[in-house]
Amino acid sequence: MQSPPSPTCSETNDFLPLSQLRVEECGSERAIGKLIQELKSYIVTDIPRMRSTVSFYVCYLLCLCLGMACVMCVCYWNAHWRGGFAWDGSALQFNWHPVLMVTGLVVLYGNGAVLYRVPLTWGENKLSWKLLHAGVMLLAMVLSVLGLCAVFGNHNHNHIPNLYSLHSWVGICTTALFTTQWVAGLVGFLLPCSPMPFRKLLKPVHVWLGASILLLSIVSCISGINEKLFFALKANTNGTKPYAMLPPEAVLGNSLGVLIVAFGLVVLKILSNPNWQRPEPRSNEATYRPLLQEDT
Repeated sequence: MQSPPSPTCSETNDFLPLSQLRVEECGSERAIGKLIQELKSYIVTDIPRMRSTVSFYVCYLLCLCLGMACVMCVCYWNAHWRGGFAWDGSALQFNWHPVLMVTGLVVLYGNGAVLYRVPLTWGENKLSWKLLHAGVMLLAMVLSVLGLCAVFGNHNHNHIPNLYSLHSWVGICTTALFTTQWVAGLVGFLLPCSPMPFRKLLKPVHVWLGASILLLSIVSCISGINEKLFFALKANTNGTKPYAMLPPEAVLGNSLGVLIVAFGLVVLKILSNPNWQRPEPRSNEATYRPLLQEDT
């Protein structure tokens, strides 16, 4: 019975990035040194990259969980404590305002901002992720505008002044900046007529303004929650316990604010980590291509 052939030095291992070794180097000190050198290179480069990827997905999972918690909390608050929802100019119409603003201006916006940081997207066609990013942001903007329509309709129906509080000023400015940001992104990064110099000039502004809008959104939502609790929890007018007594509704509202802040901090952590940024294309791949021809 013929014995199986013994392995030679020309055979490669699919699991380690080893070079081809010549047969005459088998067992020699030179071959062993080359093996050790490549193992060290593998440990130095790949293991930190794996740790960075795992750290990202931990933060990303936390981002998703906090976002869902924010949406569930604001929906439960307005459905259980504020009486539910309607679109008839009453206080029930106002209840759509916090739900739509938290969902659109904070949660959807934050998740849309970190789409490019997901490592699984780095090797994919960039155009599809650009379109997904623009679509998520468009949905967030539509929900934000509907949230403004809800509060303006309620105020006009009940003859309540509009835009008199600091919360309303910050909120309307945030929505206006968001709309401007989306239109500029559409013109600068998706339309075929956009030249490359303009895109290079717009990109850092787009990134900085995106993070700034998220911060303003958080400020708007927290100030709005606080304002609503002050107005709603007055023992001398509606028979509820005052805000200072910290009734269950106040605990829920404060908890919602804490969740929004935590969500924003996680999103900003993801956006600010340079190791989680999408790699830039090589210089020979950086030539401008119109929208329908882009493949990286």
